[in-house]
Amino acid sequence: MGFARKVWRLLVGIKDALALILLLLFFTALFTVLSARPNPGIVREGALLLDLNGTVVEEVAPIDPLSAILSQSVPVREYAARDLVHAIDAGASDDRIGALALDLSTFLGGGAVHMAEIADAIDRFRETGKPVYTYGIAYSDDAMALAAHADEIWIDPFGGVAVTGPGGENLYYKGALDRFNVKANVYRVGTYKSAVEPFTETNMSEPARENLSQLYATLWQEWRAGVNRARPEANIDLVTSDIDSWLSASNNDLAEAALAAGLADRIGTRAEWGERIAQVVGADEWSNEPGSFNATGFDPWIADIDDDLEFGKEGKVGVITVAGEISDGDDGPGSAGAARIERLLNDALDDDLDALVVRVDSPGGTVTGSETIRRAVMRHRKAGVPVAVSMGNYAASGGYWVSTAGQRIFAEPQTLTGSIGVFAVLPSFEGLLADYGINSDGVRTTGLSGQPDLLAGFTPEVDTVLQAGVTSVYGKFLALVAQSRNITPERADELGQGRVWDGGAARQLGLVDQFGDLDAAISWAAKEAELGGDSYDVVYLGEDAEPFGSIFARMLADDENARGSSDMTGFLARRETARLRRVVADFDRFMAVEGMQARCLECAAFPAASSPAGGSSGPVGWRNLFDLFAAFR
Repeated sequence: MGFARKVWRLLVGIKDALALILLLLFFTALFTVLSARPNPGIVREGALLLDLNGTVVEEVAPIDPLSAILSQSVPVREYAARDLVHAIDAGASDDRIGALALDLSTFLGGGAVHMAEIADAIDRFRETGKPVYTYGIAYSDDAMALAAHADEIWIDPFGGVAVTGPGGENLYYKGALDRFNVKANVYRVGTYKSAVEPFTETNMSEPARENLSQLYATLWQEWRAGVNRARPEANIDLVTSDIDSWLSASNNDLAEAALAAGLADRIGTRAEWGERIAQVVGADEWSNEPGSFNATGFDPWIADIDDDLEFGKEGKVGVITVAGEISDGDDGPGSAGAARIERLLNDALDDDLDALVVRVDSPGGTVTGSETIRRAVMRHRKAGVPVAVSMGNYAASGGYWVSTAGQRIFAEPQTLTGSIGVFAVLPSFEGLLADYGINSDGVRTTGLSGQPDLLAGFTPEVDTVLQAGVTSVYGKFLALVAQSRNITPERADELGQGRVWDGGAARQLGLVDQFGDLDAAISWAAKEAELGGDSYDVVYLGEDAEPFGSIFARMLADDENARGSSDMTGFLARRETARLRRVVADFDRFMAVEGMQARCLECAAFPAASSPAGGSSGPVGWRNLFDLFAAFR
């Protein structure tokens, strides 16, 4: 009995210790959550310092703490373009802010529309007479799109500028599939079917080349125009057409070459850059770091100006964001989970919104998810609420499907939209299995018995049904476009065929109504609701996302050690690493069993396109045939 009592006491002690540990963890987590939001009280007079260590997105995605911890990798920070614009505009009108300092040494870029929006905010800041200074090591196209609007562009002595322009090589996997005897079953409607070409061709088709050439030329022209407007002295032709002579003239010194091309104003270290800003806003007397200056960072600044917001005006304009790939579930923010977005829209029906703006920044996704969001938006229209659509970098395929619910569609010249087309592609492995001596046999009562069979192959009857299904869904897509744009289905078909359009072409063709940013769409919706200029609040639906992302980002991130090399070689290496991830994602998409898709896969060739989301594997049955294999683009 004595031994049993000792064992019992040991177990009780272990239980008590575990309970104490759990309580400590709980209260530690609670304290972290409560203190996660930056303290607005640390705002200081001086410069607004935006150290952009990450990417610019439409909607910041929360960090999955379990995935981050298991991967032992530092999450790349995301900045909402709207928050950056808001921060810069607030700094322009605040007497505490005397300058804007942009540290772009670890900036990873963003979409063309977002870069233009931030650049416009920088211009508004400069119009107040306050200076703007940028510092960088390897300036990419996106970084230069912002830096060009600064009073002074500083470049590190070991840095340079790489103006690459849009474009590059696509990957084609048909040769690999043939080598392993894997069959790509393709069903298509329309001329522009480049989304399936990586699995059916060894090189780019002429229709795909024509479409992408037009898109690249437009984006390149817009980028050049933006940089040249801000810096007329910049010699873009020199740094793109005769690189050897350009670098040779500066003895292959990349920083000096950037200076000679008018893409930089001064060469210096970050400390020297800081000393220059300190001449304007004062040195930081509390810091011993070289080049320190009085400054307020992004996090405390955005917290402070958000605390100053006042609500309670007479009118209310709601903004719902559809960002990232569209799925059927609760995904997001940062990805467009239709169930989550539908719930937000349904709840807003009880909030007495005077107007609604749908902000779309998505290359598409599942058909059912796209239709779920469209129906939820239409419920607001049926309730008499004016609805405008604001397109960001992308509003293609499923993104355009959702956009058909708007009464007026706003886009930017750099927006990619359209992609009204249908395809289906899925693998079968009968050839691969036969190579290893695995055969299939059985008894069918019809040509559809046991189909679709990814292992034994498809029967002609399945091919017929799949092609008919693709054709049918394409017709439904055209009907939505025709009704929304007040055109005939035949005209919608001419604009469709899977072709992706830039915002300028889409406006001329009637797929969008006018150029304008999110603010323009909000103003139009408010006017339609007969709201005065200052008589309404703008409410972003679902903005109160969980704060855990910032907590785990701080726990995992070590800024100095996690960023990696920021010189020119490191910049180019990061680009190739991302390309390798694209290969894995492409094969994951090809092999995965996903729901019906309305997705613009061409958009992945452009910066800031959403990364492919792999589907979960599972059994395939005739009951959900169309849900598994029909796809739009």
